[in-house]
Amino acid sequence: MNFKYTIIDSEKSVVDKLKEKFKIFSDFICVGTSFCFQESMNLILQHAPDVVFVNVDSKDDKGCSDAINFVNELNKYVMELPKFVAISSTKNYAYDCLKNDFFDYLLNPINEFELRKSVAKLNKRIDLNELNKLCLRSYKDFRFIEIDEILFLKADNNATDFFMNDDSTVSAYKTLKSFESILPKNFIRIHNSYIINSDYVSRIHFGKSKCNIKNCSYVIPFSRSYKSNVTHLEKSLSKGALSSLN
Repeated sequence: MNFKYTIIDSEKSVVDKLKEKFKIFSDFICVGTSFCFQESMNLILQHAPDVVFVNVDSKDDKGCSDAINFVNELNKYVMELPKFVAISSTKNYAYDCLKNDFFDYLLNPINEFELRKSVAKLNKRIDLNELNKLCLRSYKDFRFIEIDEILFLKADNNATDFFMNDDSTVSAYKTLKSFESILPKNFIRIHNSYIINSDYVSRIHFGKSKCNIKNCSYVIPFSRSYKSNVTHLEKSLSKGALSSLN
């Protein structure tokens, strides 16, 4: 499988060096480079790259990284953002990038080992998103379930129950945390005991701290410690819906 990438950096030498390093990764194809964000917007909309490497060192008059503003602006025009990898000469924007869902953060000058680790993580994440089944293994018992048919997961001591859209429940003898890191990004932790499939959320009630699941009677609580995840989910769902404010 081939992955498309672009580079946004005002320093041509940085762009050239990164492209040169990428020659060792035959499954990554450069679909363009840009030295400014205006050109980059058109480039991304035209080619829909899987990964964007962007220099985050420039900032606006409020001290915010121009790259973060660019990502937020791009989010208005695409259904799904590419994976953004920050490039910087310092760690100054690492926290801001993390809070704005950047996939990785690389320091200049980029060395081959750090790039290899980032590419390995990208391969793992993108490949996981292509998979549609989950194997629940216990000793010599292998059970396969469709990932897109999972409504939510519930912790049960050291086991996890999977609630499916056909009203069945499947149990696995692993903790909820062990599944949190391998499921696709539409599965969101909202409570110590719950991970929900955001594709099935029909209502979010912040006053009651609960989420409703489509086509069933399940109402899932969310806790204060995971409220930021729910807020992010609400914003994501609202972008794809017509709004009528009361």
